[in-house]
Amino acid sequence: MESFIVETVNAIWWIIVVGIIAVGYHVYGRAVAEQWRSRRSLKKQGVKGPPPSLFNGNVSEMQRIQSEAKQYSGDNIISHDYSSSLFPYFECWRKQYGRIYTYSTGLKQHLYINHPEMVKELSQTNTLNLGRITHVTKRLTPILGDGIITANGPHWAHQRRIVAHEFTHDKIKGMVGLMLESAMPMLSKWEAMVNRGSEMGCDIRVDEDLKEVSADVIARACFGSSFSKGKEIFSMIRDLTIAITRRNVLFRFNGFTDMVFGSKKKHGDVNIDELEKELESSIWETVKEREKECVEYHKKDLMQLILEGAMSCCDGILWDKSAYRRFVVDNCKSIYFAGHDSTAVSVSWCLMLLALNPIWQIRIRDEILSSCKNGIPDAESIPNLKTVTMVIQETMRLYPPAPTVGREALTDIRLGSLVVPKGVCVWTINSTLHRDPEIWGPDANEFKPERFSEGISKACKYPQSYIPFGLGPRICLGKNFAMMEIKVLLSLIVSKFSFTLSPTYQHSPTQKMLVEPKHGVVIRVVRQ
Repeated sequence: MESFIVETVNAIWWIIVVGIIAVGYHVYGRAVAEQWRSRRSLKKQGVKGPPPSLFNGNVSEMQRIQSEAKQYSGDNIISHDYSSSLFPYFECWRKQYGRIYTYSTGLKQHLYINHPEMVKELSQTNTLNLGRITHVTKRLTPILGDGIITANGPHWAHQRRIVAHEFTHDKIKGMVGLMLESAMPMLSKWEAMVNRGSEMGCDIRVDEDLKEVSADVIARACFGSSFSKGKEIFSMIRDLTIAITRRNVLFRFNGFTDMVFGSKKKHGDVNIDELEKELESSIWETVKEREKECVEYHKKDLMQLILEGAMSCCDGILWDKSAYRRFVVDNCKSIYFAGHDSTAVSVSWCLMLLALNPIWQIRIRDEILSSCKNGIPDAESIPNLKTVTMVIQETMRLYPPAPTVGREALTDIRLGSLVVPKGVCVWTINSTLHRDPEIWGPDANEFKPERFSEGISKACKYPQSYIPFGLGPRICLGKNFAMMEIKVLLSLIVSKFSFTLSPTYQHSPTQKMLVEPKHGVVIRVVRQ
């Protein structure tokens, strides 16, 4: 009798296992079939691409091309054309198949477009059926939640109506003062380092200091608190970012194990689930503290205004406590991340390029002295800083904050003469588009801010090809905020310091979620 029970249990167990495997392969098989149908549809419309394997598409070829590119990379050569090292497979396929082609990463079919007219179509398409790429946003949920950056459809449109209202130019002008306050401790620290240094100058790694300043600006703008109060939150966001981006988030393999077992929740010593819960608790506690302060002192900051907008613009959505908290936490995550790392990285690249081109430091310094009272920029003088603006625009051309723009067709959608099947991911590689000689001329890989002397519309052959903040309806809402902060920081630094690149600087752009200096930016600052 006992053996019969054991045999029965084993039989049931194997039935369950076989059933799970069968269901998994059935679902996986349907996903593969859908992906191949999408590829056939694009092929019929004349879109070619590298032939994929059955189970992992073109992933093996991508890995091979990436490995070969690393073998032939030079030693610390300062070249602004980093696409061939970060995305060598795209460069290889573009030469082979042109500006529009298709490729596969297992269960996902992708459409690469770097044709100016197609980019224009993508920019002008105003529909909720073209959204963020779901398998990417799912991976980034611990960092960004389901906030304005990652949401799709009506949920995204609802959040945009609320958040966009608080990023108007007039409101951002009122934040210049807090940007100046946040920068002053860093400037004092650098001045002390220079004074202690020798006549040959003092080496300063600027990227980490700039991240602290940028974090302080966001903390003050959102909660009226200083960086010291939000330091724990930013530390957790950094830990999560490092853990999640250890593998390529954008172009990783999307296969059977991901579908059945999901993505890893632990990377090294970091438990992503636990850290995510801790992050959300810290954000919520900070929000509640700030709400009490706003009531008590009758002061409103950016996040308080967003919360009020959320409550007064429900669009028929019934807000319960959990939904309200989810909205608040997710959008805090988005604002913290987007306004923190991207701005600091952009200023770091600006300083690197100015260190290589000291003549532009002199031009900026002269402009600030003639335009700004006491050499300090304010809300009224910043719009007159044309040289500063040109330098920033050229930096963002060569080193755009986000190297890619990705969209997913949430239903069949038309882009120009091309019908993109549902589920296909559409990619534009900013860094390639921004350095295309046919668009920007033979000097496309050179730092020449003067190309923007008459504005973006005259800087290149196709102005729609300049997309450092993304494109279309989902263009970065924080664009004006970021530009204002970058102008303030760059003006302050260049007005106070002269600098060159340190001999210890290692030029190695690396892609995580942004294109960052892998070994930081080290400049040699000298006394003026």
